[in-house]
Amino acid sequence: MKKHEKAYLVLSDGTVYEGKRFGASCNRTGELVFTTGMCGYIETLTDPSYGGQIVIQTFPLIGNYGIIPDDFEGEPALFGYCVREYCEKPSNFRCEKTLDDYLKEKNIPGIYGIDTRALTVKIRESGVVNAGIFDHVPQSLDEIVSYRVAEDVVSQLSTDRIIEKDTENQKYHVVLMDFGAKKNIIEELRRRGVHVSVVPADTSAENILAMNPDGIMLSNGPGDPADNVQVIAQLKKLIGVKPVFGICLGHQMAALALGASTYKLKYGHRGANQPVKDLLEGRTYITTQNHGYAVDTDTLPEEAELRYVNANDGTCEGIDYPKSKCFTVQFHPEACAGPKDTGFLFDRFIQMMEEG
Repeated sequence: MKKHEKAYLVLSDGTVYEGKRFGASCNRTGELVFTTGMCGYIETLTDPSYGGQIVIQTFPLIGNYGIIPDDFEGEPALFGYCVREYCEKPSNFRCEKTLDDYLKEKNIPGIYGIDTRALTVKIRESGVVNAGIFDHVPQSLDEIVSYRVAEDVVSQLSTDRIIEKDTENQKYHVVLMDFGAKKNIIEELRRRGVHVSVVPADTSAENILAMNPDGIMLSNGPGDPADNVQVIAQLKKLIGVKPVFGICLGHQMAALALGASTYKLKYGHRGANQPVKDLLEGRTYITTQNHGYAVDTDTLPEEAELRYVNANDGTCEGIDYPKSKCFTVQFHPEACAGPKDTGFLFDRFIQMMEEG
């Protein structure tokens, strides 16, 4: 690939943005979404919840501290990366490679030099669209228009074997159902004396209960929650038997398992500055989020108690199921690079396990 060769971001409605290539030289189609985080681009790149999507960074300069493997949250699953300006010469004592080199290594195409503000405004007004990064503007938009994040994207990103994560001063045992789990979920549990057994997404309820855990953790992940029919069937057998804590996709699938429904948001919530109100305590937290679907609060089962709502649009951000010893949140209490305002939710999970 020639340095700074032209590239085109082509939207499903025919809009074309001309920019320049970096990263891998391949062409790729995906769902175009934006994230508003001012820092933490490494965590964004390595968050499996972006599976099948082309990600726009609204913060204009990306790559200035390079790539730091210790900050990875998982294996990158996004299909493309779109920035206003990328830094070719990063400066950080922990930096091991450039953003350009990392994208090449992971075969992820990037495009820079486009007006990401105008692009973000367009998505906010019209809703999420499909797009592709190409060498030339394609004659037909059929490939872009017909694209959909794969129904089996969770199984593609989940672990294919049980992974045991031990810790010092172990007090509890938690089974983490891996739907595309971020590393720091495991680390937050381990810091609290929890031995974590990471299991594949398709693990049966019977096999999970046979491990005799003190609690069950439902991870984040990509795609439409309603696509995961088999997982939801297993959650129906688990919720109410052991204490359960669900995050993001886990939150959505728990709601589906208990009879609620979900729907796709106009452009989703992605970034590190999403305000969430606690309806019980009356205070507001700033949270990191990354999701394109939400639980329909009008369909919640009788035992469900709406606990958290998004302060911007009033959508569901968390539900308590007290009779079932289960609570779930749409946002990320394990967030890296932050904010860490809601890390206390892991303590709540610990307390729930203590109470048996």
